Amino acid sequence: MSPLVHFEYHRPGMDVTTYEEILVLDRPDMKVLLQNEFSGSDVTYDASVILQRGAPIVWFVPVGSWHDIGRFHLQDGTFTGFYTNLSKPVDIQPTKWIGHDLFLDLWQPCEGPPVWLDEHEFDDAVGRHLIDQATKKRVLNERRLIDLRVSEGQWPPPIVRDIDLAQARSLLDTLEQL
Repeated sequence: MSPLVHFEYHRPGMDVTTYEEILVLDRPDMKVLLQNEFSGSDVTYDASVILQRGAPIVWFVPVGSWHDIGRFHLQDGTFTGFYTNLSKPVDIQPTKWIGHDLFLDLWQPCEGPPVWLDEHEFDDAVGRHLIDQATKKRVLNERRLIDLRVSEGQWPPPIVRDIDLAQARSLLDTLEQL
């Protein structure tokens, strides 16, 4: 599999966005991607920037799972928290990956309690039939499972806590030396 990945991000009712990312760890159960520069607008929560335009992101894509998890940063590399994105399982092809976002996101800041985001967008998408009832049920079940793991202090999974930005960049350096 090529280390360069074109990740097509589909969100129901919106345009497709493609991100260029680098596969730095390729395991049968988990893929780890490094996005060197986020090209979107600053992402904020509660009047604080949680992801700056131009900042790096380390993405964790558990194969076959209904979520992916990002380690968010500021442009200078300061870690701001974990961002769990509920989505359909990513369709992983050799150089193009296709992800289908399902609106609900869990933000776990470095300081403060975790919070679910975009619930109104999820409800609106369900109301507009952009998300069918079976998918809605699956997403809400995934949320309950994650909430349980959060309450037990087991979210995000250990690999997400263990591989920080410096380690992802080190993995990239190792790939470049091969």
